[in-house]
Amino acid sequence: MYYWLISILLLYSSMLNANLAEPSGATTNENSIPVPVLTIKGAIGPAVSHYLTSEISRANNHKNAETSDNGHSTPPLIIITIDTPGGLVSSLRDINQAILNSNVPIACLVHPPGARAASAGTYILYACHIAAMATTTTLGAATPVSIGNPLPTGDKKPANPYQPATEPTPNTKPDSKSDSPNADTKEQQPSPTLSDSPQVTEKSAMEKKVLNDAVAYIRSLAQLRERNVEWAELAVTEAATLTAVEALDKNVINLLAQSPQHLLQKLDGQYVTIKQQQRLLTLTNSPLELRQPNWRSNFIGTITDPNIAYILMLIGVYGILLEFYSPGVGIAGVTGSISLFIALYAFQLLPIDYVGLGLLLLGITLLVAESMSPSFGILGLGGIIAFTLGSIFLFDSDLPQFQVSLQLIAAVTVLSLLFFIFIFSYLWDMRKNKVVSGKEALIGSEVTIEMGFIGQGHINVNGERWSAYCPHQLSAGQIVQIDGIDGLTLILLPISESEVNDASNPQ
Repeated sequence: MYYWLISILLLYSSMLNANLAEPSGATTNENSIPVPVLTIKGAIGPAVSHYLTSEISRANNHKNAETSDNGHSTPPLIIITIDTPGGLVSSLRDINQAILNSNVPIACLVHPPGARAASAGTYILYACHIAAMATTTTLGAATPVSIGNPLPTGDKKPANPYQPATEPTPNTKPDSKSDSPNADTKEQQPSPTLSDSPQVTEKSAMEKKVLNDAVAYIRSLAQLRERNVEWAELAVTEAATLTAVEALDKNVINLLAQSPQHLLQKLDGQYVTIKQQQRLLTLTNSPLELRQPNWRSNFIGTITDPNIAYILMLIGVYGILLEFYSPGVGIAGVTGSISLFIALYAFQLLPIDYVGLGLLLLGITLLVAESMSPSFGILGLGGIIAFTLGSIFLFDSDLPQFQVSLQLIAAVTVLSLLFFIFIFSYLWDMRKNKVVSGKEALIGSEVTIEMGFIGQGHINVNGERWSAYCPHQLSAGQIVQIDGIDGLTLILLPISESEVNDASNPQ
């Protein structure tokens, strides 16, 4: 028995030691710092900006005690996968600023196959230390869209600055396709007619400022990363696009990679320039670590959805109005205040149009006025029109991801109309009802006299002892009516006399 027990213990001990023993290769892999993989999926807004900047800052400040002896305390590389149609300029510049100031090399990969790095994605791809694309992906179309003032689109394409000086009018046909800047100078489409030339050349000062600023920005990024500067400018001025193979051929990207793991394999042993210094990438044993947005980024992403921010604003306005119209426990006021402050925080992160916000508030004001003082529908109709137009113009962006859904606007408009017509009218009528609490509720009520008196005396009303005054003689058991209140004294009137007064003063 004991021999069997000892044998089992020895066998278990040997198995435990075998599990604890690790080969040298496993130890090396454990000491390797994981490579964070960040993801851009969809439109680039405040939530994506917060997620990327916080993760890049975290990677740059990362410390690992187990690897401090080999000289590496930060990840050897950060990978950002991109699949975006574009986004907000403010969010784009925050992301690029974090990339440019990073001490850890950042590789951007347009992934998976079929993805795109359009508009703002092109700027990010140029800002990264290493630019890569999977096959069947695209980039480009980086012309800034209108924010406040319309920018040239369609037949208002800006002139190509790379045309030869001998050409009187540059090629600006929107459907012309080109693989390189040289192709634009050699293969010319027919020149536009004189009637079209003013549309091409005439631009407002604001349009020129926005366009030139975007051109200078992407040129500076291309010069910093030693990539194709001419095509970068064409991507802004003429919304040029490229496939992955074409981008590699024109030195817009550094390499092709089908996945983040494939990108690691290709970059292992390569040199990358970080702030004018060459750095060798050692990625042989580095595992990938997919970093998801934290709760704060998810919360910002939720409230900066234009539909959510729009609903929060309406809840805030209606809640505060309800609190003023029908004071009570305060649930409507507290809920409305919290919702309104969250909506205001979201608005300062979004491209809000203050004219649209003003129309929206004007519409609500007119609907309130209609419910309080009916005007045969004039104020109500004006309120509906202002409310609807304000909702449509509330967010000034050409991206569908930063616009309020038309279905939501229609539904909220109808509900708002019903809300103000029925709810506010009901609450306003309630203000005219008879008071049922407080001293005012005593006026008109009937009381039985317990002890007779004339002039000053005392009576019991609802269990409370009140001072009373009546110029007539009152006897015990007589029923009187409270005619008024003078300070803390009740003015009494016998029922018979009150009936005579009521008969002589018909309503």
